[in-house]
Amino acid sequence: MGIDITSAEVADFHQVLTDHSRYWGGRDLRSLHLLALVQEFGSTCLVARAGDGIRGYVFGFVTPDATGYVHLIATRDDARGSGLGRRLYAAFAEAAERQGARRLKAITSVGNTGSIAFHRRVGFDVSVIADYNGPGRPMAVFRRDLPLPSVGLPHR
Repeated sequence: MGIDITSAEVADFHQVLTDHSRYWGGRDLRSLHLLALVQEFGSTCLVARAGDGIRGYVFGFVTPDATGYVHLIATRDDARGSGLGRRLYAAFAEAAERQGARRLKAITSVGNTGSIAFHRRVGFDVSVIADYNGPGRPMAVFRRDLPLPSVGLPHR
């Protein structure tokens, strides 16, 4: 069964929210899912679709300073470890580059060790920024230059 990575549609956004626990387990991150991202930045909001539904997604946009910012990236529980996260990042990087992005950026909580490890594996530099999300709220900030080399994040 193949997986196609395509621009997210409004119906995809609603399906992701319906299946939220399949992507995020016990963490409730529904408040971070903003339909406006899909509506306004459709070319950089992508879903990985297979015959059995949406296996993963990335919602992001390109900032005025040429940064492809990944707001959310997730793979469904049965797709983890398959390389899909890498494929989603590669597809996002390609879409962001078409819009003039020269670098990628993402953030997560300092306690999200799984995300930190994943981003390091795919070549991001990570730094912890104190007060990034307000006083006493540090965040792990990931950065990576574009274009991506042919190794690391495979193109689809």
